[in-house]
Amino acid sequence: MRSPVQGQSPSDGENADNTPLLQGAPPAEAAPVCCSARYNLAVLAFLGFFVLYALRVNLSVALVDMVDSNTTLADNRTSKECAEHSTSSKVLHNHTGKRYQWDAETQGWILGSFFYGYIITQIPGGYVASRVGGKLLLGCGILGTAVFTLFTPMAADVGVGALVVLRALEGLGEGVTFPAMHAMWSSWAPPLERSKLLSISYAGAQLGTVISLPLSGIICFYMNWTYVFYFFGVVGIIWFVLWIWLVSDTPETHKTISHQEREYILSSLKNQLSSQKSVPWIPILKSLPLWAIVVAHFSYNWSFYTLLTLLPTYMKEILRFNVQENGILSAVPYFGCWLCMILSGQAADHLRAKWNFSTICVRRIFSLIGMIGPAVFLVAAGFIGCDYYLAVAFLTISTTLGGFCSSGFSINHLDIAPSYAGILLGITNTFATIPGMVGPVIAKSLTPENTITEWQTVFWIAAAINVFGAIFFTLFGKGEVQNWALDDHNGHRN
Repeated sequence: MRSPVQGQSPSDGENADNTPLLQGAPPAEAAPVCCSARYNLAVLAFLGFFVLYALRVNLSVALVDMVDSNTTLADNRTSKECAEHSTSSKVLHNHTGKRYQWDAETQGWILGSFFYGYIITQIPGGYVASRVGGKLLLGCGILGTAVFTLFTPMAADVGVGALVVLRALEGLGEGVTFPAMHAMWSSWAPPLERSKLLSISYAGAQLGTVISLPLSGIICFYMNWTYVFYFFGVVGIIWFVLWIWLVSDTPETHKTISHQEREYILSSLKNQLSSQKSVPWIPILKSLPLWAIVVAHFSYNWSFYTLLTLLPTYMKEILRFNVQENGILSAVPYFGCWLCMILSGQAADHLRAKWNFSTICVRRIFSLIGMIGPAVFLVAAGFIGCDYYLAVAFLTISTTLGGFCSSGFSINHLDIAPSYAGILLGITNTFATIPGMVGPVIAKSLTPENTITEWQTVFWIAAAINVFGAIFFTLFGKGEVQNWALDDHNGHRN
């Protein structure tokens, strides 16, 4: 089965959708998966993003124990439209950690400050990775975040300003990680294995959320909140040592890779990579396929951050059930997303390799499912009344379906410009960080009375943006290497 666009002539240039491995000379025989260097890289990257997201989300759990309960009571905005769901049980809870008088606005600044650092290093991270390689940049980004995390209790003692600055510095470190990883995969991922390899590596982010949410709650409960930062900070440092020891920037510099695997990777990429040293900034910024990814990435993240930050608030203040009372339940949606990412990566590459689907056809299908599906269930979450269990079900389904995007627009940078994939991801992720900064602010302004009707408006806006992004990417996204990303401007095309 083929996409309709394959009926075009190869002379159509950028409108043709062919990949080097689907036409012309037969590719080198695929190297075995077991114990291969490329899958070892995927597993280590998986662990790295696991640590990265654990370092990112642990504060949201610890903050509950860091703040004096009397302060939060003064800012209570709980609606009375629904009956109380949760029951306040008297359990022994360790409260030896120091408490701070931080109101809701101050807590918002502490949680949001991460994004102000994160957005700054996206494009610089992609550029540096394209020049010197992503191994050291990604490793140091996570190491820096881990070290700063260890100093979180000290910064909290100094004051809110110090903690805000520290969180912004953590954002600076994390900002380089995704562009650096994309830059590394541009040299490591054979075209017909991209979906599998990248979905494995980035799925660590979801599993990191799944594990760290309940684990942080357990640490806070039986020890105190300071140990949350000490534990995950040390884990990050241990990962850094393994990363530096076992990983190489390219197959050529890897010490233990087999000759067969090296030749397989290099031969599959030889017509897709550019050797020019200067970055074609003007053609990149004028590229419509890139802006299709930008729009999709921005739109998806608007919905993603709505689910991540606002729906738990909705369930607490409208449905009157605090999701943090059950860390395992709050992690279920992200487990679904993690599982979907792994399976969708396998399915996407199977469609390309076995069923001969075109690259852009696969990217469009998976992006549509991964963006319109969550939009539908996000809107539905606003119309379920006071049914908490249905809210959890819709949240889980919505977040799970979002995992399809990991094999859609999320890796399309490598399809259209492998040599500049890190820079392209830096550009798209810069725009995609904006929803995390402004989305909660807009939602708060739209819900002054905190009613179900007001929250329906919030969900409708997020869903509409998501659907628009899916349609825009479907219309203007491409699946082949663009002319400006090749040395001779026709490269692999016949």
